Amino acid sequence: MQGNGVTVGVDVGTTSVKAVAVDADGQIISRSRIPHSIVTTQAGRLEHDARRAWRDGTKKAYRAVTENLNFPIAGVTTASMIPSMTAVNKRGIPILPGVLYGDERGQPRHEDSESQGAQDLSFNGEWFLRWAKTEAPDAYGYWPCQAVATHALADVPAMDSAASSSLGTLLGRDGWNQPLLDDIGISDAALPKIVPMCAPGGTLPGSDTVFGGGTIDALADQIVSGATQPGDVLAIFGATVVIWIVTDAYVEHPPEGLFSVPHLVAGRGLLGGPSNAGALFVDWARELSGMSARHARELEQQERPDNPAQVPVWLPYLRGERTPFNDRSLRAMLVDADITHGPEAIRRAAYEASGFVIRRMVEMSGVPATRVVASGGGSRSSAWMRGVADATGIPVESVAVSEGAAYGAAYLARMAAGLETSLDDAQRWTATGERYEPDPGWESAIQGRYDRFHSLGTGV
Repeated sequence: MQGNGVTVGVDVGTTSVKAVAVDADGQIISRSRIPHSIVTTQAGRLEHDARRAWRDGTKKAYRAVTENLNFPIAGVTTASMIPSMTAVNKRGIPILPGVLYGDERGQPRHEDSESQGAQDLSFNGEWFLRWAKTEAPDAYGYWPCQAVATHALADVPAMDSAASSSLGTLLGRDGWNQPLLDDIGISDAALPKIVPMCAPGGTLPGSDTVFGGGTIDALADQIVSGATQPGDVLAIFGATVVIWIVTDAYVEHPPEGLFSVPHLVAGRGLLGGPSNAGALFVDWARELSGMSARHARELEQQERPDNPAQVPVWLPYLRGERTPFNDRSLRAMLVDADITHGPEAIRRAAYEASGFVIRRMVEMSGVPATRVVASGGGSRSSAWMRGVADATGIPVESVAVSEGAAYGAAYLARMAAGLETSLDDAQRWTATGERYEPDPGWESAIQGRYDRFHSLGTGV
């Protein structure tokens, strides 16, 4: 291993900042995790303490992963969830909460839109920016998480072209949409620097370490997931679960409710989108059943009810649902529960709910699915992954490196540093861990619960 071939990826997630230092062969030589809290004061709000999570957490994670390395780091790239926004002072320190995906403050007011904005989970960065400008009219800048995190390391608020494109109409043809910014009352200097994806944004102060623009966590995860063949289903089990079904061509007109995006492999496409049936829901259901999320991994590994028929059905809509309903008004429901159902059954129903959401999207896509490639922190839970395999009827293969977004960001850092020339070569870093096969003994009971789940629709 050569020291100058090591790069670092930093992923600012919903409940922690993860960082990995990786050599040219994809071997992790150091990793760190800095936890932080998610703030949900009401169902329509989702925020971070942006200074602690986005800025300080990034610094701590990077320092922890590099402090014992005795050679220079070639490059670093940050990744984080989309969308997000805060306001910062001249030092790049957030002065507002960091608002996140699905937060009602990212929605247009009724008088500004003909749509039913109060119920809609669709996003346009304009509304987060208008909120931040109203709350902090004299702020130095208005930055998404990617820019805050990159500034924390590089003193430059940089995000890549992929992340900037997620901000909707804020992005114009050749950069930020200045006419819209004029209407809001800010200049483009208040927004981050846009760096082309995979390109260098500069070097860290006092070093030769190249940094790339902050990118999208799910995109970084995709790069190293190995989900490249038609029929592969990439499921990223983070606070939300992001589901992408690989198609043999880009789908120009996707089924209603699903998103369609190009695959990184030329000529292929992805169908799916994010769902709220991820760890925010699963951890909540675990805690309701008496299992602390902190101890879930140790306590649940071999857990499953003895009787396949003795499991209720969850609708996992704690904060509404994103794909395919795009409706923030939906709420969670536990149905068909009876006195025979204990805590194990309640937890098992939550795991199956994630699987049912994946199964519904696969059926909507019309693509014959061959396997679920599971990434993210949730992929380390064998009970959860077994529940998904049974609920979908599809084998689940967990990736070997669960910090997929940080791992993929480390590869993007290699490209920014000039150590790689092709995203395709990231496949040499791909490796799978555990494989979970659907249990034929659960098939009949699962089918009945899925039919029930499907018949309930949104539960309203």
